[in-house]
Amino acid sequence: MLNIVILAAGLGKRMQSDLPKVLHPIAGKSMLGHVLDSARELGPEKVVVVVGHGAERVRQAYGQDGLAFALQQPQQGTGHAVQQAVPELAGGDQADDATLVLYGDVPLVQPETLRRLLQARGQGVAVLTEILADPSGYGRIIRGADGTVQSIVEHKDANDQERAVQEVNTGILVAPTAKLKDWLGRITNDNAQGEYYLTDIVALAVADGVPVQAAQPAAPWETLGVNSRVQQAQLERLWQAEQARRLLEQGVTLADPARFDLRGTLECGRDVFIDVGCVFEGRVVLQDGVRVGPHCVLRDVTLAAGTQVEAFSHLQQAIVGQEARIGPYARLRPGAVLGDQTHVGNFVEIKNTQLGKGSKANHLSYVGDADVGERVNIGAGTITCNYDGVNKFRTVIGDDAFIGSDTQLVAPVTVGRGATIGAGTTLTRNAPDEQLTLSRPEQRSVPGWKRPVRKS
Repeated sequence: MLNIVILAAGLGKRMQSDLPKVLHPIAGKSMLGHVLDSARELGPEKVVVVVGHGAERVRQAYGQDGLAFALQQPQQGTGHAVQQAVPELAGGDQADDATLVLYGDVPLVQPETLRRLLQARGQGVAVLTEILADPSGYGRIIRGADGTVQSIVEHKDANDQERAVQEVNTGILVAPTAKLKDWLGRITNDNAQGEYYLTDIVALAVADGVPVQAAQPAAPWETLGVNSRVQQAQLERLWQAEQARRLLEQGVTLADPARFDLRGTLECGRDVFIDVGCVFEGRVVLQDGVRVGPHCVLRDVTLAAGTQVEAFSHLQQAIVGQEARIGPYARLRPGAVLGDQTHVGNFVEIKNTQLGKGSKANHLSYVGDADVGERVNIGAGTITCNYDGVNKFRTVIGDDAFIGSDTQLVAPVTVGRGATIGAGTTLTRNAPDEQLTLSRPEQRSVPGWKRPVRKS
């Protein structure tokens, strides 16, 4: 049985923010959210989040996620924080029962690394360590002649010989639950900072004859913590670089991996191309051969094979069929469903609308709350007038209709199959199939009219 304790009580003073530190985002998700995702991959029996500063905001953000919460007030060190979680821990009667300690401001530790740590512990304790060229400020890993970990000495408490050690403690460890509870009751705050160190349980484990092993992360960025906006920005770029690397390994072409932002999940088929400055949020699916031009934003979008999105387009909660052309400067809003071979051009906005196969709206139009058939041409400046200030109404346009430029379709209204709407029409009644419908006033010229002149 596995418990996971996540320490998330810190103030984060250097963040200069009213938002609790662990709620600050990396790649569009809170740091705590990243840690929870990795934790859940391990299938724990219980996840306990230790809160302190901003406790209510953290509970509000994650109170519906089946978590247990423990309050640390005041904050007296990592050992003291885990002590607050003890009443929430499950199990402890079996030798396999273990508790893993993670940190809400160390967001990018990967599930594979944590599995390796759990495997390394056997029936004892395991700590996650790193080798640093400059270990200043970190707790040092002190090993015995047999290579097992004997203790962890904090930098402020270390002597010169201990400070020369380059293997450092990341703070992440796993221990038998029953023994952890015992050791937490025996640690003291007799140290330079006057705090209860979680790391002191290592020396207690050794004294009790419990072996202490170590494991290392696959990448150094996994154990980097965030204490300032500078560190947050640095970790953001490191994580974006890792996500870009993974996509490149899958065969995706990124015009510049350094100018790419993924703030969710991105599933790509073969021969996908992504230009510079694009942002992907939520769940985005790009099927085979999709091309996304520069500086586009896609949020919760699916693009079928062969579709192209041109520069500066913004797509949200939209589904687009095969071989479609979107943009440049197009906007697809929630509920836009575009069929195969559709065209949505520059400065066209589509919202809550189904656009049938082969239909086009290429210039400067708004199509909202509409059902548009196949092979429909929507001229420049067309607007579906779908809102009366209180209620929304739908517009229906049949297959093969032609909507002339500068047309207003006042919903609810239906344009029949094969109908033509003359340019400049304000349509307030249904237009029949296969006929021309227009509402222009008669054009006339006024003889003798003189343009006004400026008076002296």
